[in-house]
Amino acid sequence: MSSFSIVCLDCNHSTRYHPAEINCPQCGSQWREVTYPYKEIAPKLKAELAQRPFDLWRFRELLPVHNPLPTLRMGEGGTPLIRAVNLGEMLGCENIFIKDERQGPTSSFKDRQAAVTIAALKEAGITEMVAASTGNVAIAYSAFAARAGIKLWAFVTSLVPAVKMREIALYGSQVVKVTGSYDQVKQIAAEFAEKRGLYHDRGARTITSVEGMKTIAFETAEQLTDEFGPLTGADGTPRWRTPDWYIQAISGGLGPVGIAKGFRELREMGFAEGHPKLVGIQAEGCAPMVHAWKQNLEKAEPVMSPKTHIETLATGTPGRAYELLRKEMLEFGGLFESVTDEESFRAMHVLAKMEGISAEPASGAAFAGLFKLVRAGIIKPTDVVVINCTGHTMPAEPLVLGSGWARNVVLPAEQPEALPQEDGLLAALSRVAPDRFPRVAIADDTPDARRLIRRILQSQGDYTIFEATNGKEAIELVKREHPDLLILDLMMPEVDGFSVLDALKSDPETAQIPVIVSTAKELTKDEKVRLQGQIQSLMQKGDFLSDDFLEEVKSIIR
Repeated sequence: MSSFSIVCLDCNHSTRYHPAEINCPQCGSQWREVTYPYKEIAPKLKAELAQRPFDLWRFRELLPVHNPLPTLRMGEGGTPLIRAVNLGEMLGCENIFIKDERQGPTSSFKDRQAAVTIAALKEAGITEMVAASTGNVAIAYSAFAARAGIKLWAFVTSLVPAVKMREIALYGSQVVKVTGSYDQVKQIAAEFAEKRGLYHDRGARTITSVEGMKTIAFETAEQLTDEFGPLTGADGTPRWRTPDWYIQAISGGLGPVGIAKGFRELREMGFAEGHPKLVGIQAEGCAPMVHAWKQNLEKAEPVMSPKTHIETLATGTPGRAYELLRKEMLEFGGLFESVTDEESFRAMHVLAKMEGISAEPASGAAFAGLFKLVRAGIIKPTDVVVINCTGHTMPAEPLVLGSGWARNVVLPAEQPEALPQEDGLLAALSRVAPDRFPRVAIADDTPDARRLIRRILQSQGDYTIFEATNGKEAIELVKREHPDLLILDLMMPEVDGFSVLDALKSDPETAQIPVIVSTAKELTKDEKVRLQGQIQSLMQKGDFLSDDFLEEVKSIIR
């Protein structure tokens, strides 16, 4: 049986917990958090963890449910931590890990939020609730509410894809589609819940939601310890490992707020001593936290008309979550950064083609942020980085539901202008590359390097690719096939890249073939002079995902 109390973040007043009691009874604040008797819990957890299943309820003493019902569980939590081998090699950072939250019951990290909240509501006897959502929250709540026999009113913006709306309805939830921004949807949902006296999920202000999200921190630290082995603490006892960086795309900020609390609790119990630098990635067209951070503001100013196609990141009013995360970042390091929709979509393609992981656009934004921070030198080659792959939804067939599965609400307020459709660099290259740049030769003696370069090029279009494993093969291949481009490694045995260049440039039939040199070697001044006039570009290995590489390919195919 769990023991805990609720403490107000504003007046420090402590009280017992009940899901229906939203405001602090002393000052009226809605910002409160759970505290536990950590020193009492720690020894029991250490003694019992080895025998417990690896799922969310593994840490049940640290969750605000007195007696969680096993019959409500659907395997939530316990998602894998996957080393991103290919991305790591490409970026020159070998310790990149993906927390694969797609593998929850409804394929998103919102399952954690829903599992803990629904368990608490069931325990309290609450049978009806309201939630505003851009898709994943409503899907997760719908599944767990259906299992618990709780009626859900799901308010969603009309921008949510129809496949997600159908899945929400499939669980039996009442879908209310609002033609308006997500912030307007949240307001309508709150008014509806207040008028009917229903429980209302409030995102980062919802105690159970934060508690569910913090379990990602618990699992990540335990999984990294399994990967690398324990650390020795200041007192000589073994400690769990924590990453140097935790990266997640954020809208309202609930996830990182919970993650930060989880790492604080690990330190409080003596399980770990570290704390990662938190990184919140937002869509450039809706980035109130990023703007406030870069201007060193204590509060974020709302974005009234979000300009992004990634609907799950279109929260223009982050509220106090920004202040909580800013405090964490100022104390432990971290930052907010934005990426464009185009960068996010390109990252989705790269992630799928390099690691075999198909992720939602919000996850693409997180990986686009990773690429940006590595290129800027903020994330170092030896850093341990964990990225939350937040979700991958599955569509429900429209014929399964029939008609009348949603109610429409059209607000009279002026709607934001629709975004124009724009083709990104990836789409453009995919169309024009096969005609202008169809044949590419790769010469490198390292199989992994050849494979990575081939995957990068294939992610940009349909190329015919030739490979040579050494300098001698490279010369014979180019003279035989006459490719449109040669990507050449300098450091090869017997005949190195310099000799390959000399041989090709001395032959009139191959002298004009453009060459991009890739090397892990730090070149001397004389070596750089030797390459002048011989190649189109010099790329250090680990930079293959940079915009410079893609722009270089684009400039050659013109």
